[in-house]
This record gives sequence, structure tokens and C-alpha cells, in this order.
Amino acid sequence: MDRNKYLLLLFVTVLFFACSSQKSSIEEVFSVTANYASDEALLKKNLIHIASLEFNGRETGKPGQKKASQYLANYYRDLGILSPMENGNYFQEIPKEFFNKNTENGSENVLAYIEGTDFPEEILVISAHYDHLGNKDGQIYFGADDDASGTVAVMEIARLFQVAKKDGKGPKRSILFLHVTGEEIGLFGSKYYTSHPIFPLNKTVANLNIDMIGRIDKKHEKNPNYIYLIGSDKLSTELHDLSEQVNQTTEKLDLDYTFNSEKDPNRFYYRSDHYNFAKNKIPVIFYFNGTHEDYHKPTDTADKINYELLTKRTNLIFYTAWEIVNKEGRIALNTN
Repeated sequence: MDRNKYLLLLFVTVLFFACSSQKSSIEEVFSVTANYASDEALLKKNLIHIASLEFNGRETGKPGQKKASQYLANYYRDLGILSPMENGNYFQEIPKEFFNKNTENGSENVLAYIEGTDFPEEILVISAHYDHLGNKDGQIYFGADDDASGTVAVMEIARLFQVAKKDGKGPKRSILFLHVTGEEIGLFGSKYYTSHPIFPLNKTVANLNIDMIGRIDKKHEKNPNYIYLIGSDKLSTELHDLSEQVNQTTEKLDLDYTFNSEKDPNRFYYRSDHYNFAKNKIPVIFYFNGTHEDYHKPTDTADKINYELLTKRTNLIFYTAWEIVNKEGRIALNTN
């Protein structure tokens, strides 16, 4: 065999085993995570409660938002998932001055944390905002899709990781479950966290941000098995490829990248909490179902959520998170 043919054969062989190894890694991940699937009944129960009259639209700094933050803290305490805060409570307090007069009171992010077994200093942040628009002229803006859907997804993903940990399958990297406030008035909660991080940003391997995953937009009425992904390839091709492979191995949703285009006039990439992580060179994926007729209206209510689809989307994010925190090396940034 001449030298050129030998080198070609060697290259093909190495490529084959590299691809096979990556594929088997994803399949191995799914063989484990398939034992842990989101509980649709729990997702529904938590969403109905968070989008209820009790929380009065969860307006930043108002009593309804404060009640919601306490509900989240109690949830994590009951699960035995700890806070990463030095004082042991689950609140990252944000002074009212930080909100640039957009609220009369201070507010708080809610943080919970599972420490990694092998690389505890490396952090995956899974986020969603729990605030909404409050009560205007006697009408409550319930925010069931925006963003009670993302809030309960984070809660359920945390529960699944905690169950796995108790089974002796704790994550290799640490996970911060971050419920941010003040998104609706200017992404303030995520801005505060990234300017006052609990864990160093250079040790934060990725951010999976969930904002509206409970509904179906008009484009997909005939094909509801979808989710929009935004930002997955902007800072890390590896994260994008991992996301695609996990989806093909697991939920097989139609991953729609329409809003990922720089030409998209909606500019959604800049309009949710992942953007404050992306600005700090942290790879992100923003999970989104698109807007609908009830977006930012009092009619965004829990009875209109597609709970089966919410469950599938939550599973996909959980499986993606599992691969990120358990893979051999941390997610690599693009070099260009």
C-alpha cells in the first residue's frame, strides 16, 4: 500500500472511531436518562399554581412575585436541593436601585444547586424567569406560558437530577437552577446575576434558558412536535452539535432555527435572559415556542397549555443538560 493510501485509510479509520465514540456517548447518556422522565402531572400541578390568582401576575417587586419566590424556595428545600448562597437561603437579593426605577421595591433571584462529583468547579446554569406583568386595571396577567412554563421546566429538571443523584448518578459538573426576576422590565435578574455571579463566569460552561415552552404558534399548528432554538451555534458549534445529537437520540422534535438568524426582525436572541450570559462569552441555548394570540395578555392562562408537549420539551432540555454535565470535557468555545 502506498503512503497516500495508507494515510487516507488511517484518516478514515480515526474519523470513524471518533464519530462512533461520540454517537455511543449520546446513546449511553440516553440509556441512563431514559430512566428519568418528566412527570406531566407534576408539571401541570406546579404550572397551574404559579399561574394562579394567588400570585397576582408575579410583577417584579410586588407581593405576588415575593410569594412566588417563596414557593420556589420551599420547593427546593422540600426536595433536599441546597442553596449555593453563603447564608443558606435561596434568594439573591437585588436592591431596588438596580432596576432603574422600573419597580418601587427590591426583588430577588431564586437559586438552587447540585454539586458535581468530578468537576464541581464547572457550572451549568439552567434558567427561566418567574416574573410577569402583574395586575393592570384589575386584570391579572397570569403568564402561564410566559414564563410559568419555563419555571416549572427548571423545577422538574432539578427534581430529575436530584432523583438521579440519590440513585448514585449525580452529575459530574455542578448545576445552578436559576429563577430570575425582572425579565419583563429589562432582563434585570440575569443582568444582576452575571454582574454579581455566585460562581465565576469563566467556570460557567453553558446556559440553557427556557422562556415559553408550553404553547404552539400558528406556523406549527399542523406540526406541533417542535421547539425553536436560538443561539446554540453562535458561541459554540460543539454545543449546537451536541444539542442536535441528543434530540435525534431522544425526543426527535423539529428543531426550528428561524429566530436564530441575524436577519430575524424579532431579534429574540437579544430579548431573554440567556443574552446576559452570551455577552459574557458563555455558550447558550434559548428554548422558545414562539409567540401566540395570548402573548402578554391576561388570557395567557394555564388551561391553554399543551402539557404533553411541555413534557417532551422539558425532557429534551433535561437530556441535553445531562450530556453537558457528564461529558468528558467542557463545552468548547468557537475560536473565530
